[in-house]
Amino acid sequence: MADGVEIDEDSESNKGSMWVLDQKLDQPMDEEAGRLRNMYREKKFSSLLLLRLAFQSLGVVYGDLGTSPLYVFYNTFPHGIEDPEDVIGALSLIIYSLTLVPLLKYVFVVCRANDSGQGGTFALYSLLCRHAKVNTIPNQHRTDEELTTYSRSTFHEKSFAAKTKRWLERHSFRKNALLILVLVGTCMVIGDGILTPAISVLSAAGGIKVDHPGMSNGVVVVVAVVILVGLFSMQHYGTDKVGWLFAPIVLLWFLLIGGIGLLNIWKYDSSVLKAFSPVYIYRYFRRGGRDGWTSLGGIMLSITGTEALFADLAHFPVSAIQIAFTVIVFPCLLLAYSGQAAYLMSHRDHVVDAFYRSIPESIYWPVFIVATAAAIVASQATISATFSIIKQALALGCFPRVKVVHTSKKFLGQIYIPDINWILMILCIAVTAGFKNQSQIGNAYGTAVVIVMLATTLLMILIMILVWRCHWILVVMFTGLSLLVECTYFSAVLFKIDQGGWVPLVIAAAFLVIMYIWHYGTVKRYEFEMHSKVSMAWILGLGPSLGLVRVPGIGLVYTELASGVPHIFSHFITNLPAIHSVVVFVCVKYLPVYTVPEDERFLVKRIGPKNFHMFRCVARYGYKDLHKKDEDFEKKLFDNLFIFVRLESMMEGCSDSDEYSLYGQQTVQSRDCLLNNNGNTTSSNTGLTVSSVDSIVPVISPLHVNNTVRSFGQISSQTETDELEFLNSCRDAGVVHILGNTVIRARRDSKFYKKIAVDYIYAFLRKICRENSVIFNVPHESLLNVGQVFYV
Repeated sequence: MADGVEIDEDSESNKGSMWVLDQKLDQPMDEEAGRLRNMYREKKFSSLLLLRLAFQSLGVVYGDLGTSPLYVFYNTFPHGIEDPEDVIGALSLIIYSLTLVPLLKYVFVVCRANDSGQGGTFALYSLLCRHAKVNTIPNQHRTDEELTTYSRSTFHEKSFAAKTKRWLERHSFRKNALLILVLVGTCMVIGDGILTPAISVLSAAGGIKVDHPGMSNGVVVVVAVVILVGLFSMQHYGTDKVGWLFAPIVLLWFLLIGGIGLLNIWKYDSSVLKAFSPVYIYRYFRRGGRDGWTSLGGIMLSITGTEALFADLAHFPVSAIQIAFTVIVFPCLLLAYSGQAAYLMSHRDHVVDAFYRSIPESIYWPVFIVATAAAIVASQATISATFSIIKQALALGCFPRVKVVHTSKKFLGQIYIPDINWILMILCIAVTAGFKNQSQIGNAYGTAVVIVMLATTLLMILIMILVWRCHWILVVMFTGLSLLVECTYFSAVLFKIDQGGWVPLVIAAAFLVIMYIWHYGTVKRYEFEMHSKVSMAWILGLGPSLGLVRVPGIGLVYTELASGVPHIFSHFITNLPAIHSVVVFVCVKYLPVYTVPEDERFLVKRIGPKNFHMFRCVARYGYKDLHKKDEDFEKKLFDNLFIFVRLESMMEGCSDSDEYSLYGQQTVQSRDCLLNNNGNTTSSNTGLTVSSVDSIVPVISPLHVNNTVRSFGQISSQTETDELEFLNSCRDAGVVHILGNTVIRARRDSKFYKKIAVDYIYAFLRKICRENSVIFNVPHESLLNVGQVFYV
């Protein structure tokens, strides 16, 4: 990084303010920073609001987990039930699986490891990236840590957390291994997004055959496919449009399955309640042998949807999730499984469609309708989780650029990705029509779920050590208990790889190859820009004209570098005889935070002397932010540029010594000086920085400037006025967007697999993904591409 201004380590408490301040001279800014920080802390909710949010969370979070009773017992006993006591053993396993994994592990532990309310494997990864330097794209600047939402903590040098941090950072292999673990978990969640709709809708549609035994299985598959096509076709409306129906449907579903379960326990066999004793688990395995062990693959389905619960965390506080699970979901699921077990004790031959057979005849069709609706809701929750996690991967440079559409103005997390939606639909229909069998889809589903859970457990170990700083005994207890349960299930699903379990592995492998190769190409492109950037000495040696004719207008040069002059600029000026009168290097980068507040988003600085008219603008986004959402991105950029010029000149005029000539103390009056409009300048909803060298220093955002004091504006010099007029005239003359089109090729002596990955797969992904000009909303008539080839 280029030389910059030192930031006092004691300014950690001043995080969120947009200037490095001397706290003794500028106390008001301390209060302002504190207010800004509090905006992004978890809100305190009233009891009534918390209950309402818990009710709403049922429709978004628990649909997948709630529809598991449709297919668990059939997948546990695909060849029938030999001994009635096997039913009690299986029920005991289900009870303790629900208690240990969704209740204890996820609802009360993992959900607390959210990134300011955001869940999923990439949210865990972003937390780790802030507490250890494990990000494989080293494009972060020290000022990024001053963001309000960039929460992190320091370690004692000799603590176990510090030793773990150093161990992780020591070798790039460990960083890559951590990234691959995150990508594997992500790919398995995508697999869930394909398998959940398939098994949920097919199981719900299977209820038709119970009332019409002569109907062929093909008709059920056709009905399921029609429902799936309708489900995926509705995605572009967004969950906010149809979400008002979800919570009542799922609540009605839970009350129905709980009530039917209670009725069946009373009607058929209340002795199934002895399954709450873990002794029956031991007896089940002793009696069943290998068949009993492999049946765990079916029991595993009782906890599917747990990972979607974590990935869909964004819109609800953790306390609302906990209330909904403990009060409604958990007891109703226990009653539903116990009721089915009681029914099967008397009707062992009905295990294929145990759920529908156990429904009283008088309410069969209403329950069938609610079951189908609940299956659609469950599928919706998993599809939404898939969109969310792909958006996170996209922002962190691990997925090809695809179109992301925000479907809600109220909820930033509700998005729709058209390309992914249709890919999911095609794969989902292929799985449904290809298998035509709940059992094989169930085997595939179980494999995906258990691998995601294992990945989450391994990430949680690092979270507990680095973020929570837990005592090693607690870490060992959590790890031991989680791995005991999940490794047991994993060993069971391995026996079913050839019976459908290979499907999520193939899907995950395909997505993993795509994501890793894309990430590899992204890192190599960044390294190329970093190593080939032009020195400031070279720029200064060219003089104010840069050795060329300076034509009227402003040139926006897009680069991935947050410091230094990119290679494409030198490539451009050595091949063309002219450059614009004003040059702005624009860097849009994503940080490992869920969002960057609007008033802290932009950093602006000057490059070289004033008569060069060269600037840099860094726009920072979190993985939940969307660049396309800033429809007036160009306007905000110029607003920041004009305010920067005024602020820079004002500071030079206000300072009383050379020491504070540029970075000196900022008073209330100097802040008010910003709002004196000149030309077309307006205050905008952005933050910026000031520097006359190629470095970044946070300063106050115009959003927080008080416009009551105007007299101080007279300090603005004639030089400032002239430069603002010059910038305005250049803007009126025209703005040209200069984008680098770096083509990556493998060297001739590279291994064949590297040539395939770089020359074919990465090149194909670059060709089909969205262009930078589309993402930046650049008009075609103002676009200039600068091509260059880079060999790796």
